[in-house]
Amino acid sequence: MIIMNPVVHFEMPAEDRRRMAAFYEKAFGWKTQQLGPEMGNYVLATTTETDENQMVKKPGTINGGFFQKTEPDQHSRITIAVENIREAMKNVEKAGGKVLGGMQKPGHPDEIPGVGLYATFIDTEGNRVSMLQPINR
Repeated sequence: MIIMNPVVHFEMPAEDRRRMAAFYEKAFGWKTQQLGPEMGNYVLATTTETDENQMVKKPGTINGGFFQKTEPDQHSRITIAVENIREAMKNVEKAGGKVLGGMQKPGHPDEIPGVGLYATFIDTEGNRVSMLQPINR
């Protein structure tokens, strides 16, 4: 039986992360948090209430973030939660996708401290998608 893996996170590129954060705060009431250089100056976007482990309280909702846009063709992407990231990476390849892996070591997942293992892939239609094996799963 195939287990359905849910979308748990979104990411959007931003030329000006502060401007983008201010827009979503004003337009939709989101809360944002600018992270430091050790986390790539990423901006967390909270779109729904979370518990003490930063997990959403309301089923079917997700949070996300903004990353620095470095190329003109960068696009928004989603993150899919998986039970076993190495197995999921193999499944992506078997299904016709291309695993990119993490930023630190291509073909291998990165560890995000306090969050879990993270990797990216390209699907059969050229979309860049991320997957995450959360620590608490």
